[in-house]
Amino acid sequence: MRFLTPLSLCVLIAGCEAQSSALPTSDKLSEDKVAEIAERVEARYPDLSRTLREQILATVVRSLDDMVFIEGGEFEMGDFGTLCNYDPTNMGVWPYGQEPDRLCPITPERHDDHLHQVRLSSYHLSRYQAKLVDFDLFRTSLGLPLFDAGLRERDDLQDLFAPNKPAWTKGWQEADDYCAWLGELSGYAVDLPTEAQWEYAARNRGQYVQYPTDDGNLDYGRNIPADEITEELPIAQFAPNPLGLYDMAGNSTDWVSDWYSADYYHDSPLEDPTGPAVGTQKVRRGSNYPELMWISANTVRRWNDDPEKSRHLPGNSFRCAVQSPDPL
Repeated sequence: MRFLTPLSLCVLIAGCEAQSSALPTSDKLSEDKVAEIAERVEARYPDLSRTLREQILATVVRSLDDMVFIEGGEFEMGDFGTLCNYDPTNMGVWPYGQEPDRLCPITPERHDDHLHQVRLSSYHLSRYQAKLVDFDLFRTSLGLPLFDAGLRERDDLQDLFAPNKPAWTKGWQEADDYCAWLGELSGYAVDLPTEAQWEYAARNRGQYVQYPTDDGNLDYGRNIPADEITEELPIAQFAPNPLGLYDMAGNSTDWVSDWYSADYYHDSPLEDPTGPAVGTQKVRRGSNYPELMWISANTVRRWNDDPEKSRHLPGNSFRCAVQSPDPL
């Protein structure tokens, strides 16, 4: 005999004040799991309106449905090199018929040069960067005002704050808190991905792929924004990489969980590295809409950045991960 949770019973009872509408459906989660999440939302936010609680529940469920399961494995992390003269629209297959030690660095930075073996457990990574509308809902759940509320009222800036654009962050902590919020309400171990997890996924499970696009090449307007684009675009406008992950290059960068150290690649452990224990800067991965994509939109580039900015900025976004070795 199947026993219903209190919330499930509530759904069946007409006029029940605690839950007056049907639970959202999920592609990955069982009805009982969705009901469990709904109970957490009800317990966590008894003073929020019914509409807001339903929006929070739908956001959590959709965020879990958007998680891509990535089978773990071992790869060589870091700048693996490229042809000294190459065509980003026709990359070919690494090492392009040459000895790897005769290739040129992909990036001019030196902190990504040290190749090192990394072995990752399986995990999940969000198919999409967090959307501004979901980030706004998170802030509202905490009783915080919308950032740049006055600017959002201007008719000429409506497109700038479109709800399906990547979330703007003021700093790393907000991104980390958002993922922890999903984890608290879902009951899963949700947080920002590690730098190694991000690169492994961008490189299609650690292959020697220079660009994290569907075919490893840059096809402007089809799998990456054109260089003429001068503002952030809505998410998922271009073809995803082979794992089904959108916007791993171009448009907006992703905060990852790691503290930054220029020497960390020399000290990184083999198994599931999580970055230095302490630091003063955090790491972002990916590339940003004002940049030239053929230079910046590669899979190995890393940004070291102050964890707190003066204001919320486009181009500083994130995507969450579920740290579970088993599919949801």
